[in-house]
Amino acid sequence: MKMPLYFITGNANKLHEARNFIPEIEQLAIDLPEIQDIDPKVIIQAKLAEALKHKSGGCIVEDTSLCLDALHGLPGPFIKWFLKTIGPSGLYNIADKLMNYQAEAKGIVGYAKNSDEIHFFEGSIRGTIVAPRGETIFGWAPIFQPEGYTQTFAEMTKEEKNTISH
Repeated sequence: MKMPLYFITGNANKLHEARNFIPEIEQLAIDLPEIQDIDPKVIIQAKLAEALKHKSGGCIVEDTSLCLDALHGLPGPFIKWFLKTIGPSGLYNIADKLMNYQAEAKGIVGYAKNSDEIHFFEGSIRGTIVAPRGETIFGWAPIFQPEGYTQTFAEMTKEEKNTISH
């Protein structure tokens, strides 16, 4: 019997993007406590431990960070809160005032079928923080222009973004 694979998210856009890579993935939209830590792996591990209390089967949790060089890696995993308070324009304004536009987008996926066996998968891409351009589907996509490209993530097609994205 095939074990179900759950993606723990309430974000429909994240689910749609995940299904581009794993079509059979099922959404588990439960409100998990999100601890705050500078290390995204600690956040993911806590979420997976909690998710496994609700469902048996494989669980996936994803955490995305946007790390500005000007802020020594912040907001990092706190990006959600920065976006809620100052938005993409505010992040651009910080980079502009500090005259350092370099950044790195990081994605970490955690997978567990039980609490004793957690696997992490990481990806990252360097880029530049620019004035917002493109449609906001994912919070900071309009201000992140990957190295070697003239468009922000928000201006790219989903297919193009998925071939280079973290």
